[in-house]
Amino acid sequence: MINSGIDRFEKILPKRFYGLKAGLLIHPASVNRKLIHTKDILLKSKKIRITALFGPQHGIFGNTQDNMIEWEGFFDRKIGIPVYSLYGKTRKPTQEMLNNIDLLIIDLQDVGSRYYTFIWTMALCMEACEQKGIPVVVFDRVNPIGGHLNEGPLLKQEFKSFVGLHPLPVRHGMTICEIALYFKDKFYQKLDLTIIPLKGWKRSQWFDETGLPWIMPSPNMPTIDTATVYPGMCLFEGTIISEGRGTTRPFEIFGAPFIQPEKLVRRLKDFNLKGVIFRPLYFTPTFNKFSGELCGGAQIHVIERERFKPFKTSVAILLAIRELYPEVKLWRQPPYEYEFEKLPFDILAGSERLRKNIENGNYLKDIEYWWKQETKAFEKIRKQYLLYD
Repeated sequence: MINSGIDRFEKILPKRFYGLKAGLLIHPASVNRKLIHTKDILLKSKKIRITALFGPQHGIFGNTQDNMIEWEGFFDRKIGIPVYSLYGKTRKPTQEMLNNIDLLIIDLQDVGSRYYTFIWTMALCMEACEQKGIPVVVFDRVNPIGGHLNEGPLLKQEFKSFVGLHPLPVRHGMTICEIALYFKDKFYQKLDLTIIPLKGWKRSQWFDETGLPWIMPSPNMPTIDTATVYPGMCLFEGTIISEGRGTTRPFEIFGAPFIQPEKLVRRLKDFNLKGVIFRPLYFTPTFNKFSGELCGGAQIHVIERERFKPFKTSVAILLAIRELYPEVKLWRQPPYEYEFEKLPFDILAGSERLRKNIENGNYLKDIEYWWKQETKAFEKIRKQYLLYD
């Protein structure tokens, strides 16, 4: 049996935290094995007293559907405490927000990809708590796409943003507690950090092999299939191509009104990508890019997920579209995730190098070679913080 941090906290929370006023950073997927929400568990706990709630992008309840929609904090009259938004006027807790807490507890389900903003909300909370001298406790959760596979380029510091504040490869193969240990050691060394680790998880296990219930951590992350393709397909947020938002299969479906599905799929077969089949299709998004317009494109069907490389696959798609439709201005313009100057694609990719390679029509194997070197270099750092075999 695999137990998440929330399933273990009552037994292993250090006694020095007993009786403290605690803030709690959560979202819809913050549940235990029995689907009881972390908020409800901790509100009943006799070991700590919850005095404030914090929510990341999409809110505590996942109520903001689309990307980059801010939400405002409020006072929860039912439980009598404030709920603070960390995706609105601020993404880092203000000193005022931290005034009535002695401890901050974080319980967020990540999806294993650098762009996913929850780890950066955690990083900013770590920074704020370090500055104020407040201890942080992080509950660990499974990396849903496995902790044994890495892929993609490393973030360059000059391209940091809310989709990447510190160096990580795109598919990092770490749990949220392992990332927290890395952040503390490299960036927040004075922070008082405690982790509540998983029990029973092996790095090679995917989420659907754990027996744990899948709860959408955000509205456009409905299944593990979505999480599997996300490390590559989120790049499409930095383009004018629809990444499938506004459909029932976001990130698995992509396209645009000018794309001829069969023509594109024929070209994609030439790349001989492993573990994936592209099925040509038409779709009409109900919101986001090309809302209400008929788009041509394809659906990604992952047939061997251990061999499938989501980042390489998505770069191949962009190379094919660039080749077939050279007249199209592919790159979305800023702003994007609070970055107003650099291209959205560049901050997602972690530098401008990938975009320039695609524009130049470089060979896929040559592009993959340099990011493999970056992933390999980070592996030496990553190994220091791994908690599980």
